[in-house]
Amino acid sequence: MSDDNREGTIRGWTRVVTARPRLTLLLALLFTALAVVAGSGVGSRLVAGGWEAPGSQSSYATKALAQHFPASQPNLVLLVDARGAGVDSPAVAAQGRELARRLAADPAAAGVTSYWDTHAAALRAKDGGSAMITARLRGDDDTVASEVKVIAPAYRGAHGPVTVTVGGSAAVGDELQSTIRADLLRAEVIALPITLLLLVMVFGSAIAALLPLGVGIVAILGTSAVLRGLTEFASVSVFAENLTTALGLGLAVDYALFIVRRFREELSTGQTPRAAVGTTLRTAGRTVLFSALTVAASLSAMLVFPQYFLRSFAYAGIAVVLLAAAAALVLLPAALVLLGDRVNALDLRKALRLSTSAEPGAGYAGLARYVMRRAPLFAAGAVAALLVLGLPFLRVTFGTADDRQLPATAEAHVVQQHIRQEFPGSPDGAITVLTQGADATQLAQYDRRVAALPGVVRVDGPFTDSGSGSAYVRVLPKGEAVDTATQVLVRRIRAVPTDFRASVAGQAAVLDDSKHAIGEKLPWAVGIIVLVTLLLVFLLTGSVIIPVQAVLLNALSLTAMFGAVVWVFQDGHLSGLLGFTSSGSIETTLPVLMFCVAFGLSMDYGVFLLSRIKEEYDRTGDHQASIVFGLRRTGGLITAAAVILAVVMVAIGTSRVTDTKMLGLGIALAVIMDAMVVRTLLVPAVMRLTGRFSWWAPPALRRFHDRFGISESGGHPGAGGSGTPRAEQSRDPEPATRG
Repeated sequence: MSDDNREGTIRGWTRVVTARPRLTLLLALLFTALAVVAGSGVGSRLVAGGWEAPGSQSSYATKALAQHFPASQPNLVLLVDARGAGVDSPAVAAQGRELARRLAADPAAAGVTSYWDTHAAALRAKDGGSAMITARLRGDDDTVASEVKVIAPAYRGAHGPVTVTVGGSAAVGDELQSTIRADLLRAEVIALPITLLLLVMVFGSAIAALLPLGVGIVAILGTSAVLRGLTEFASVSVFAENLTTALGLGLAVDYALFIVRRFREELSTGQTPRAAVGTTLRTAGRTVLFSALTVAASLSAMLVFPQYFLRSFAYAGIAVVLLAAAAALVLLPAALVLLGDRVNALDLRKALRLSTSAEPGAGYAGLARYVMRRAPLFAAGAVAALLVLGLPFLRVTFGTADDRQLPATAEAHVVQQHIRQEFPGSPDGAITVLTQGADATQLAQYDRRVAALPGVVRVDGPFTDSGSGSAYVRVLPKGEAVDTATQVLVRRIRAVPTDFRASVAGQAAVLDDSKHAIGEKLPWAVGIIVLVTLLLVFLLTGSVIIPVQAVLLNALSLTAMFGAVVWVFQDGHLSGLLGFTSSGSIETTLPVLMFCVAFGLSMDYGVFLLSRIKEEYDRTGDHQASIVFGLRRTGGLITAAAVILAVVMVAIGTSRVTDTKMLGLGIALAVIMDAMVVRTLLVPAVMRLTGRFSWWAPPALRRFHDRFGISESGGHPGAGGSGTPRAEQSRDPEPATRG
């Protein structure tokens, strides 16, 4: 694309969004109203789960067992407390059988099994004070989520001589859904006023501060509409609502922050409001769009994984990032044209007793000079510190999400904890093996082989279905349901030679298959992120060195997050302070999600810093002065944006659901480390060490960048970005100290 075409596109876009600003705002208001309507009720359509790998052996076995042997895959537990009378007393036994009969008559339930009908030891508490009725709610995740809302209230509470509480994975999912929705509302109430206060501190003007917040609110409402639309053709995880809302709000505020700041800079040079908006869109606006594409590209890497937990985050995340950018690039310029100089009205800094005397960015310029004078020390020290903070991740243990995600007082969590502590075996903790095409002799032989494996307590079954020719056995492991020994046992069972089809299901099998699926696709996801990052940063800078630096430094910025996740959430440190129950493991898909999101956000800030460094380098050709200029212009803004995004993420981290807490607090830490350590210390130190070689590119790639590159300056993108700066002759005589 030629310079004229590129500039023509920007001028055309500027005319579109500024020619009729009132109409633009009216359409935005209409869109917001439609989003409110479209997004209503989205929370009830989101589902828990999505961690299993579709197409895996365990997924196939789970579906086949649910169809032919629903009792083998219970997802609903009625815990019946005898209130001290004992579960074998006549009155309690009669009531227990009546409850089981009622549940069996419900068309939504299948495979109803009760202690009073089977006298199975696994369904009776060790002290005889309580017993279980288990069942399988029919249908997919959406159907189960709807049915449990009807069934649970019908059985919960007192029934004659007994008291019933409801558990099982269906009840856990229902409580996760309601808890996350309530937590999201509280997070928004926390985040919005704090964000407004921070914006006032950044801009001074109440009008300027309200603009990014308004764009953020539009993004929140639009996020709900996006999620609601996605639920029409795909399963969307209940966890997606919190994180995508946080991304929508945080990124919209960040993008608006940069655009408003640049607009005010251009106004201060004497431009008219319309001209200032044009310059802003040509510079900061172009960078915002570029930044949004980098974040969307990082999120798109999750599409390579089969789990819908990750895929739903990719669909929703990409849509929300582009929505946040669109709000900042369409709604905001129209408002700025109408406001003009009034964007600086209502300066609240004096009322809030905030300093207005300091030169903007002077502290960051001084820090950049100081760091570059001691570049080897800062580079080595920062890298070493980040690597040390990441060491706990080397002992990560992967597991599955269960009831311990919920608050300690949640009914489903209380029920499951009681089962773990008081019953001889969990109804969903065994390994279940589905066999197909085996006769009685083969089944007996297979049972003996499985029972002889190390780590097996006993084998129950076989339980047969003559109609389908299928059977299953339940293998009780010595260890916990999903610990390492049980996962090893799953692999040993799968290795037992047979003349028929044997498929292994159960929590440990699902976890093992999920880990395998993630391990198989992870190199592809990382490759996509790395390649897209290298390409986009090359298009921005014209260098082949800076993109490599960007990838490595972004990865380093995530080490503290991963180390903290293991030290806090796996090991249980600070669990009392933060209010969660550690399960001793990290859910398998979460590190992938956190990596994709945090890497994209780190790249977001990297783009804003590098674009200003590149802009100054194109203008002067002075490498060190350009670094100082870039940090002076963007250091405070990046820090403010990072703090605002961290506030939003910490608000999400106040959730009572452990995985949501982990996501919010972990990503907040990554964002702060990136802004405070990587952008202000590592980037200037590393770029000082690589010197002007930072801008090197082979001649062929330099010509490619000259033709297709992206520049915030609005001039020729290759006018110096690859080592041939436009104004070598105007180089500052004191490049290391230039502000």
